[in-house]
Amino acid sequence: MQKITFGIIGCGRIAQRHAEHISTMAQLSAVCDTKPARAKELSAKYSCNAYNNIDELLSAEKNIDVISICTPNAFHAEHTIKALNAGKHVLCEKPMAITVGDCRKMIEAAEKANKNLFIVKQNRFNPPIVEMKKAIDQGKLGKIYSVQLNCFWNRNDRYYEESDWKGKKALDGGTLYTQFSHFIDLLYWMVGEVASVQAITKNFAHPGTVQFEDTGVVLLRFQNGAIGTVNYTVNSFKKNMEGSITLFGEKGTIKVGGQYLNVLEYQSIDGYEIKDVPQSAPANEYGFYQGSMSNHDKVYANVIDVLSKNAPIATGGFEGMKTVEIIEKIYAQSAKNET
Repeated sequence: MQKITFGIIGCGRIAQRHAEHISTMAQLSAVCDTKPARAKELSAKYSCNAYNNIDELLSAEKNIDVISICTPNAFHAEHTIKALNAGKHVLCEKPMAITVGDCRKMIEAAEKANKNLFIVKQNRFNPPIVEMKKAIDQGKLGKIYSVQLNCFWNRNDRYYEESDWKGKKALDGGTLYTQFSHFIDLLYWMVGEVASVQAITKNFAHPGTVQFEDTGVVLLRFQNGAIGTVNYTVNSFKKNMEGSITLFGEKGTIKVGGQYLNVLEYQSIDGYEIKDVPQSAPANEYGFYQGSMSNHDKVYANVIDVLSKNAPIATGGFEGMKTVEIIEKIYAQSAKNET
C-alpha cells in the first residue's frame, strides 16, 4: 500500500515530534513556517520541501493527504480550515482552538469538505489512563461520585520569554489551553458533560511575562450529577511535580498520577483489580522543561488506521471542542469572580 503523505504547518518544538513519527510511519512531503530558517532546517533533516506560506504549500503540494497543524493556538482554526478547504485531512495539535466558535467553524469545514478532522489528545493513550477508562466503561466503579484533577507543573519566565507567542493572551489563550488541555479532555472523556463551574484564577509569579493566570482552582458540576475539582499551577518550584486524576465511585476508587498521568498510584475496586499495566512512554523533552507524555506515535497510528482501514477516530472535532467548551466556562466564571 502506498504510504500516506503528510505536510506540517508550523516548525516549532512540537513539530519535531510530529516529523519524527511521520518519517517512520508514513511520508513527510512538505513543511511550512513563517520563519524561513526553521522551515529550511526541518525540511533538510527529513528531505522534504519547505514553504513559508501555507497557501503556497497547499497550492503546490497536491498529493499530500494530511496536514498536521503545529502552529500557535490562535492560528489552529484558520490553518485547519484552509487545509480542509484544500481537500486535505487535518491533524490539529491541542488545543483545537481557543474559542468554541472557532471549533464549530472547523467542524463545519470538515463536514463540508468530507474530510477527517483529528485532534491530538495523547494522554488518552497513557497505559494507566487506558485501564482507568476501561474500568469506567465496564461499570467496575459503578456510579461516579466525584473526580479530582491536579496539574502541578513548572513554567518559568525563560519558557515564556523564549517564545514569541506563549504567555500572550491573544495567541496562547491561557494556561489551561497550552499546558493542561490534555488533562481537561480527560474530565469529559471519563466523566462526561460539564453543567456548571466556579473558578478562581490568579497570576502569582509571572506578572511581567504572562498576560493571564498561572494558577487556578475550579469546582465542577457534571450533568450526570458528579462533582469535581481542578487544581492547577505552573508554579511548582523548579520542576514539574504532579499530573493526576482520581475517580471516586460507588464501587471503587482509582488514582492515576506521577508527573504526567503515567503511574497507577492507587486502586480499590469491588471484585476487580487492574494488573500488568504496560510501561508508560517517557515525557516529551524540550531542553530545560518537560511536556506531557510522548504518545504521538499512537496518535499517528490512529490517523493511518482511520485512512487506510476505516478505523474509528480516537479523538475527533466534537470531542476537541468539548475541551475548549469546558475551558471557556472556567475562564468566564473566573472573570466574573475578579470583577
